Amino acid sequence: MASELDFSPPEVPEPTFLENLLRYGLFLGAIFQLICVLAIIVPLPKCHEVEGEPTESRSTEATRKPRAVAPSASKRPKKETKKKR
Repeated sequence: MASELDFSPPEVPEPTFLENLLRYGLFLGAIFQLICVLAIIVPLPKCHEVEGEPTESRSTEATRKPRAVAPSASKRPKKETKKKR
């Protein structure tokens, strides 16, 4: 009876190209997500740039037109009712 039992490991087929592509794609996606989470948790300090660039950004800010503030839904103007004569 002991000679009938087979304790050898089962045969596992080699993964196909698409299975390998999926596996490595999932690894790359996980690494990318970890990098994104670390970028949010550990912000890098801003470096001081050349003095010529901030003056250019100021001129573009001055040319922008201010936005008109849209009235919110909770602050709708009340409709005026016409008086009946």
